[in-house]
Amino acid sequence: MTGLLAAATSAADKRIAFRAGLASGTIQRLPGAFNPLVAKLIQEIGFEGVYVSGAVVSADLALPDIGLTTLTEVSGRGQQIARVTDLPVLIDADTGFGEPMNAARTVTIVEDAGIAGLHLEDQVNPKRCGHLDGKAVVPTGEMVRRLRAAVTARRDPNFVICARTDAAGIEGIDAAIERVKAYAEAGADLIFTEALHTVAEFERFRAAISTPLLANMTEFGKSELIPAPTLERIGYNAVIYPVTTLRLAMFAAEVGLREIFAEGTQSGLLDKMQHRSRLYELLRYEGYSEFDSEIFDFTLEGDR
Repeated sequence: MTGLLAAATSAADKRIAFRAGLASGTIQRLPGAFNPLVAKLIQEIGFEGVYVSGAVVSADLALPDIGLTTLTEVSGRGQQIARVTDLPVLIDADTGFGEPMNAARTVTIVEDAGIAGLHLEDQVNPKRCGHLDGKAVVPTGEMVRRLRAAVTARRDPNFVICARTDAAGIEGIDAAIERVKAYAEAGADLIFTEALHTVAEFERFRAAISTPLLANMTEFGKSELIPAPTLERIGYNAVIYPVTTLRLAMFAAEVGLREIFAEGTQSGLLDKMQHRSRLYELLRYEGYSEFDSEIFDFTLEGDR
């Protein structure tokens, strides 16, 4: 029964594992999961963690990533994902969904959802996708207040609070480095440098600060797609692939639907589908069957 209906690992232990991973010298790879089943696949393949992207939660609701989702929607999806995996889950909490007090409440809600950490960004509220133009950032002091509120609200000291800066493309890399130094001093455990372009820019951040660093390797954005071993060599501690699984799934779904529309059958698509037996394996149907037999393996005697 262990790990069947929910993860066998406690939220506290996942947070300990996440912190240990960030300090290990081995880069922590966190692909994005657009649903709980993908999180189970991420674990089975052997990654170190799972990421829940705000852009993906928005897209799943057929909304653009411009701050339209709510804390309830984001934390609810995060809880669904975190409960099925033994891996630590890092979640995108945008700007904290409001003022510093809202950011504090966001930490408590996300903590209660069993998640290992969140990141807060220094964009104005409502935010924009980090790889779009036209972003604006709040003054450094305002982001520091946002982070201090979040750190103060944290009850589990191992819960990771990550500060994301979008300032590099707006104010320049030097200004962004000065910002993240202030964010680390305010209590951020991890720094997320958004929309850097080249290996050299990632190296500049690593040389400038000692706080653990997270890289965002999202497709079709402003960043060069740098391999994880290269990021590890530079000294980055974690890397996320936020939208990759959703893009793969949506591409395949669109191709398949267009073929069904054109041909009137899905028979030519079978070799592109996950087989039923593989789905059942991932869902652990056999384990549920065994559990059901153990629970209901009894007979009634007499005529009562």
